[in-house]
Amino acid sequence: MDYFKHETAIVDEGAQIGRGTKIWHFCHISAKAVIGENCTLGQNVYVANNVIIGNGVKIQNNVSVYEGVILEDYVFCGPSMVFTNVLTPRSEFPRNTSADYGRILVKRGASIGANATIVTGVTLHEGAFVAAGAVVTKDVPAYAIVAGVPARIIGWMSAYGDRLDFSQSDTVTDSQGHVYQKVGPLEVRRIK
Repeated sequence: MDYFKHETAIVDEGAQIGRGTKIWHFCHISAKAVIGENCTLGQNVYVANNVIIGNGVKIQNNVSVYEGVILEDYVFCGPSMVFTNVLTPRSEFPRNTSADYGRILVKRGASIGANATIVTGVTLHEGAFVAAGAVVTKDVPAYAIVAGVPARIIGWMSAYGDRLDFSQSDTVTDSQGHVYQKVGPLEVRRIK
């Protein structure tokens, strides 16, 4: 075993877990889950079947990653944030097969704050930043900062984590020398 698993964690036979990953107290990893290298899963994380988690992902305490969720490399999931996966949940008429689940795609380097909710069917694009407590009901553009219920764009952030101020120019350089360009009201691109 080339990953760390705390003695209280359960990893079902068949789960694929990458080298250097750490799985902490009371986690449960389902048999058909795929987790990349050098990830950290905090206390009480659940990873369902058919979930794909990339490399360098950090999932804080009390997060359930349900079927239909794909986390690309270097995604951050804050404490107790929520992914939903069923569009029309009903207790009397259960929807609990793979065909019933929508998809959530969280692209490289996106961050999701504590207690935020990501509703099924959305994509968080590269470097997106979701504020704590936000409820995301539609796609979030690359490098956008969203907050509120429902979440709305309140600014822009570089991949490194610097706020990007486009009030003086449509081109901004972050503290690491990377250049970003605002090409439309809902689109920022990293150009260098």
